[in-house]
Amino acid sequence: MTTRSVLISGAGVAGSTLAFWLARNGFQPTVVERSAGQRSSGSPVDVRGPALLVAEAMGVLPSLRAVATRTRRMRLLNAAGRRVATVAMGAARGDEIEIPRADLADVLYRAARDDTEFLFDDTITELRQDEDGVDVTFDRAAPRRFDLVIGADGLHSAVRRLVFGPEYDFVRPTGIYVATTPLGEPVDHPHDVLIQNTPGRLVCIHPSRDKAMVAFIFRSEVKGFDHRDLDQHKRIVTEAHADLGWRVPQLLAQVQAADDLFFDAVSQVDLPTWSRGRITLLGDASSSLSLLGDGSSLAIAGAHILATALTGQPDHAAAFRQYETTHRALVTPKQRGFNRAAALLVPKTRFGLATRNLVARLWPGGI
Repeated sequence: MTTRSVLISGAGVAGSTLAFWLARNGFQPTVVERSAGQRSSGSPVDVRGPALLVAEAMGVLPSLRAVATRTRRMRLLNAAGRRVATVAMGAARGDEIEIPRADLADVLYRAARDDTEFLFDDTITELRQDEDGVDVTFDRAAPRRFDLVIGADGLHSAVRRLVFGPEYDFVRPTGIYVATTPLGEPVDHPHDVLIQNTPGRLVCIHPSRDKAMVAFIFRSEVKGFDHRDLDQHKRIVTEAHADLGWRVPQLLAQVQAADDLFFDAVSQVDLPTWSRGRITLLGDASSSLSLLGDGSSLAIAGAHILATALTGQPDHAAAFRQYETTHRALVTPKQRGFNRAAALLVPKTRFGLATRNLVARLWPGGI
């Protein structure tokens, strides 16, 4: 059988994992990435469940553990910064690995790069497919033809926009926003994640591994939101938290001074199908889960499921159907449980917050 060429848009967690498994199974993968290189920052995410088994099969578990965070506990604080509960984290129990997202992506990229062509600082601008392949126009590179195209390019996927339509047709904001930025100073408790909650708002100091970070997660109604407007992001975060005490005024000053603030709406992607012809979607592009750290694990698992389906099924349409059926069974329960998870992380009311804190104190591992 002729080697099949596959273009993957996105060199993140899903894209690099897919490239690794496709190359291992006789495909010719090419990855195009809009950024000039791998990102050097990122919030901690979890590798757990099926993703741990995939990482073990890739031989990257030692590398992941080497760059994992050292966090063991979450300390829940009240508005004044006093501890109300302490909860052991999954990494402390040994059933998951917490790792900065950029480090996770870098480990997976290094695993894939020897057998994959990577095109950094470029993006897809046009896709034209027929029965035999897909003609791809890039912003910088010369046009090329591929047998298949996979959009693993995140919540704001260019492939999804080009093939399925505008983002607003499929991306459903949840009313929750997330902002993260480096803390810029050492932390007093390198094993503890500090979480201060007030109704509808969470402020977190995470020691990460080498570079501590601060996160703001909050409920809000934002009109005219633009995920590319840094000045708007700083204004929204500051206005949403300006009345809080503890260390928040100092942290907001760092937000105002930051040049690498990440800010986006927590959203879910709702597509009736993930594939169209010779093009399919993977990771956040198909089924975003961007709040509780499940997204990266599901991206790894989904990439392996897709590669396995393509390897075992020469008919790409049948392989895409098999992949979607199998992976939706993992994704759908997580999406359905979003409101419950959000209520635990960012309770809306004082009663909800008090109930969550009580549950945290009674939870196994709680103190």
